[in-house]
Amino acid sequence: LSACAGSSNSSSGAQELVDRSTLTVESMLGNGSSQANQATQFLRRAKAVVVCPRIFKAGFFIGGEGGNCVLVSRAATGSWSDPAFYTMGSGSFGLQIGVQDAEVIMMLMNQTALNAFLNSQFKIGADAGISVATIGAGVGGSTGTALGADIITFAKARGLYGGISLSGSVFSNDSALDQQYYGQLIDPRQIVVSMSANNAGANPLRAMLAKFGG
Repeated sequence: LSACAGSSNSSSGAQELVDRSTLTVESMLGNGSSQANQATQFLRRAKAVVVCPRIFKAGFFIGGEGGNCVLVSRAATGSWSDPAFYTMGSGSFGLQIGVQDAEVIMMLMNQTALNAFLNSQFKIGADAGISVATIGAGVGGSTGTALGADIITFAKARGLYGGISLSGSVFSNDSALDQQYYGQLIDPRQIVVSMSANNAGANPLRAMLAKFGG
């Protein structure tokens, strides 16, 4: 899992992650399904979005999951920032067996949710002040139950696990990847809030979010 999460260890790897994130947004929001329509509605109101084009989960009594993600936020003008890079990982113990490969889009609906990601490490479910709703195949959820959530997660999963839960997952900024992608030492708040870093390679991702999220 650590190898999977650390696979994007160069600027070219960073661009590949951005490109795969663009494809994930297109495939998950542009397929015409009711889930896609729900996700589009929430994206139009979201403060920021986290895109994880591949979350790999495996377990045989002791399990874990990991992957690489990008964080993009919306400016006051409605345009989208360039991405900051994150890694995600978690572990679990219990009766479990199987493997799963999933695409995940997380809508951060307000400034509180965005700040949680920007403050070093963020663990899903550890902050009682932040509510999370999950909508996806095999996972209970609806537009109604998600209306008051700070973070709304849409997952598209394949494999032997029934659905996907990110509870207990830890998201950490990949500062080395940020530096490699933008050619300078920079923190995620400067990238997604101040928007003081740009890479033309992220323009297709920004355009795709603008297409579906306004």
